Amino acid sequence: MVLVLWVLSLLIIMAGSFALSMRREAALISVLKNNAHAKAIAESGISLAEMMLLSPDPSKVWRADGSIYEIRASDAIIRIRLQSEAGKIDINKADQAVLQSLMAFAPVDSEQQGKLVDAILDWRDADNLVRLDGAEKEEYQDAGLNYEPRNKPFESTEELQLVLGMNKKVLAWLDTLVTIYSNQPRINYQVASKEVLQAMPGLDAGLIDSFVSMRMESAKNNLPAPPFPLNTGSSNTTAQNDTTGQNDILTLTSEAIVDDESRAMLSVVITKSNTNENMPFQILKWQPVTSNNASLFTTIMSELLVKQYAEPELNN
Repeated sequence: MVLVLWVLSLLIIMAGSFALSMRREAALISVLKNNAHAKAIAESGISLAEMMLLSPDPSKVWRADGSIYEIRASDAIIRIRLQSEAGKIDINKADQAVLQSLMAFAPVDSEQQGKLVDAILDWRDADNLVRLDGAEKEEYQDAGLNYEPRNKPFESTEELQLVLGMNKKVLAWLDTLVTIYSNQPRINYQVASKEVLQAMPGLDAGLIDSFVSMRMESAKNNLPAPPFPLNTGSSNTTAQNDTTGQNDILTLTSEAIVDDESRAMLSVVITKSNTNENMPFQILKWQPVTSNNASLFTTIMSELLVKQYAEPELNN
């Protein structure tokens, strides 16, 4: 009798353990399924943005100036942000003054800001001469790093993480402000986001706020975007306000939240393709976004929302 009781107890324990294991596996599979569903919906947001960029009606073409668009589907909400690379600061072309103005807003102390500017310039220049607060081979060795500056242009914005003094916080802050794709020393003011405009030297904060407000209102009311109010005597007025090619290379960020609370977010850099009619855009970069700080559903990002659609509206 005692032996039978022991065997029954052992079988009960084994059955309970098996049931617990099955519940855990079922829960894991459910999470994976929900995440895959959210990812698929976020990817559909990229396709929708590409479709809206090709709209034959100019008033319906989505703006690549940092504006956010929202689509409400039957079981999810999608937000997509479009940013022209021409409206970002090119870390390979920007001069010291622009980089200093940019870094003045970075989340580090003023001393470190200056060091980062010089270290970036030393990384991309072709020589081994050390700037006042810069860093070349010896400085990287002294810091215990087993690499040195490439002395060539940056091949990606992620390469910034290798620059001496760079940290994750500053790198994340720079993410939507800098590019390697514009190949221009200046930004296109008309398609630059508010964050980029605020980082540019010599621009009045009130002028920026007024322009961004007018630009958003024009998008909401299907009107042409206003030109940036530059000094008409400036030799750079035409170049900085020229919208030609503003959507040739741009970043699309799509985030989906499904009814079951699962979510997914991804960022894609695309360029217009002039050689393949069946594939009007070519993907230059595709990556998931995992930082909660980058969400398009924050209060700050909601201020950039210019259009909301129910899913069927996109077919009209």
